[in-house]
Amino acid sequence: MPGQGDREQALRHLPLNALRVFLAVLRQRSFRRAAEELRVTPQAVSLQIRQLEEALDLQLFDRRARTVEPNADAILLAHHVQAGFDEITEGIRRVTRARQRNRININASPWFATRHLLDRLARFRDTMPDADLRLTTMVDLPDFVRDEVDVAIQWGYGGWKGLDQTLLLPDWKVPCCTPALAARIRTPSDLLGQTLLHPVLSDRLWRDVLAHLGVHGTPRDGIRIADAAALRQATLAGLGVGLISEADARQDLASGALVAPFGADVMHHMPPDQVPGFHLVLPRAHRRVPQVAAFADWVEKEDWGRAGDQP
Repeated sequence: MPGQGDREQALRHLPLNALRVFLAVLRQRSFRRAAEELRVTPQAVSLQIRQLEEALDLQLFDRRARTVEPNADAILLAHHVQAGFDEITEGIRRVTRARQRNRININASPWFATRHLLDRLARFRDTMPDADLRLTTMVDLPDFVRDEVDVAIQWGYGGWKGLDQTLLLPDWKVPCCTPALAARIRTPSDLLGQTLLHPVLSDRLWRDVLAHLGVHGTPRDGIRIADAAALRQATLAGLGVGLISEADARQDLASGALVAPFGADVMHHMPPDQVPGFHLVLPRAHRRVPQVAAFADWVEKEDWGRAGDQP
């Protein structure tokens, strides 16, 4: 049995390859399949695992006839080892991309991108002509490492842990429906009997609106829809009562395609923490990249509440 000093010495000299093999065995639950994944022999895999277990003075796997099963220590260790490899991968990615740091990978909520951002990107290009802008749209907050995103504009209420975030624009919603549906809605309580159209990203939005209108009770099952444009179309099609972004709702109310039974400014009277919005979101470390910092600063200084084509 190795002593404490021997163990510490072994850990200091533990090769990263043993940890890479450990993760492969944990994924595959087999020395043979791990060996195939790593393109080495099963004997080499077995040796690396044995050396790791000796260095840690722990058994990590229960050996069975055809498989190996990780025990509780292995599962705990795997979380930290994977996090370490993810950090190394991100560091290498950033170093190797440093020479192309004029590229800025932007991800934006689809509605914000089409309603606000695309009309204004030319103005940012005027301030940084060499910027190589790459824009993708996604309803969910991206994984900044996996999706190779530098900066995001995300819909929600804020509170994303470990990320810088700045509210750019409140997204006041208007409870709307077709005139035919509106004929069945006399009081706010009548909403409990209607199909409510919910944005996928929020379970609380309709609940907060109903509470603000003084409605107590459980609404019937609604329909969850991924993005704002699709939710608007579902409302126009008469599928139910939707919460439509104010800019869209005013157009549909003016044309008579939709009706707002309780007025167009319901959410303006709600507490600010109950109103979702569009936020600039990025890891704090990304601001150390000059081009990304310049884009983030520009976004934060823009007045997103006015029409995009105004100077």
